[in-house]
Amino acid sequence: MLKVKLADGYPPEEGRYLRGNDFSPVAVCAILAAFDSAIPPELNEMVVAGVDAGAALAGTLQTENVGLEKIVCNVVANPNIRYIVLCGRESPGHLPGQSLLALKQNGVDEKKQIIGSEAPTPYLHNLPTEVIERFRSQIVCII
Repeated sequence: MLKVKLADGYPPEEGRYLRGNDFSPVAVCAILAAFDSAIPPELNEMVVAGVDAGAALAGTLQTENVGLEKIVCNVVANPNIRYIVLCGRESPGHLPGQSLLALKQNGVDEKKQIIGSEAPTPYLHNLPTEVIERFRSQIVCII
């Protein structure tokens, strides 16, 4: 597959992630089921291991809305990424992992609510529908 050199300013969204090999087809998403002050060391180790193994991006996901929007933006901005490896224990409050899988499978409705998400606020208000659909067609989730 042809690899694409990324534009200046990549990745567009800041967040809790590490940047690795921009030409890698893999991003690692570790579910964060704890407060920022209580992030388990093994979760940080998973993120570091992802980048050490060659992932393009590896980071944590805590929320089903803003956090997921940041992932969508950064993945769509790197057309080399084709797989998201989802790991970690689901967060019982926000259900970001379930929401990511529902987004991939079902998309969003006219209000940009993730169809099939069981999370309390699974809305992607800040993303154009075209970006959401590009994300859905670009990636395969590996759990």
